[in-house]
Amino acid sequence: MVSYEDGDGESESVYKRRRTNGGASAPAAAAVLSPAQQRHTARHRKQKLMSKLSDSGFEDDLGSTPVSPSAQRNVLDEESPASEQLSSWYLQYGDIGFTIQRQREDQFHPRKSLARQPQLTAEARCKLVSWLIPVHKHFHLSFECCCLAVNIMDRFLASTAVAADCFQLLGVTALLIASKQVEVCSPRISQLLSLCCDTFTKEQLCNLECLILLRLNYRLSAPTLAFFLDYYTNSIEAAQLVSAGGLNPDTKRPRQCGDLARKVCELSLADYAFNKYSPSLMAGCALKLASEMLSAEQGHVDVERAVAQSQRDSLVDELCGQAESASCDSPAGQENHNLVQECKDNLKLLVSLNQETLQVMSTM
Repeated sequence: MVSYEDGDGESESVYKRRRTNGGASAPAAAAVLSPAQQRHTARHRKQKLMSKLSDSGFEDDLGSTPVSPSAQRNVLDEESPASEQLSSWYLQYGDIGFTIQRQREDQFHPRKSLARQPQLTAEARCKLVSWLIPVHKHFHLSFECCCLAVNIMDRFLASTAVAADCFQLLGVTALLIASKQVEVCSPRISQLLSLCCDTFTKEQLCNLECLILLRLNYRLSAPTLAFFLDYYTNSIEAAQLVSAGGLNPDTKRPRQCGDLARKVCELSLADYAFNKYSPSLMAGCALKLASEMLSAEQGHVDVERAVAQSQRDSLVDELCGQAESASCDSPAGQENHNLVQECKDNLKLLVSLNQETLQVMSTM
């Protein structure tokens, strides 16, 4: 407190100097503060320098607006040559990465995840996954993240019974874990809970997250539909680049085929009947079906484009044959061959029953 009772006006002049100079100097101010107040002030300065973290443990604001995958593809088409449009992981690992993931996928693929669930049905799973697909797009998460979330959820269901009223909490928790595994930035827990109408608490979600990690033994790097589909699409583009003799080939058709195959795979994620098919097999069959659908829509074309289209279709057949041969290495080779044909037929039926859904997906 400043006193004005000094007769010579000294206190008033000191007060004026302090106001004009912006207050006391830092050392003098620090000397007035108690040790506890000094520690609090230093901690407050550090918090200003550090990045603000969200409740999920990731930076809350990276200073940039999220870019949708379609916008990223448009920029890629306009600015990058064909040789630079292949995925970086494919250029570095390619067939080696595919071989490793093919060997590991059986360890991470639960074919009967609902066998031990007395309160959950295939219909309930379909509703939850169908809800998670637009949710992951709302947060601008990748298709890889969506596939991994469904994989984490199914593997947890295969080992632990879940009550029906906690099923939605399991879905958003699996999505949070998957985003932490493959994304740069994860959604906030409060955002995920708000999508559940705040039915659950943050403590419940965090406890379930810990339980999932323990049940899965922290094994989260599962081969997914998205990985194999990306590998097949990059293989087609790379083969076209080689056949073009160094020139820029038409990469629009392979991307259209890959985008349509991804939409077919999104439909299959929600259908529990497709859980018995391995991700590599599903991706190959979806790509083959997408190629056939685009060929039927394109109709009559000139000779040059027809030859290029035939080459692309043969590449798709070769990739599907690669997945089929990988599935037929077991003694029951003929049975696995029938499984491949069955998968193709079921995908055709799924697409024919969900034409309107596919059109809605194309606008998202």
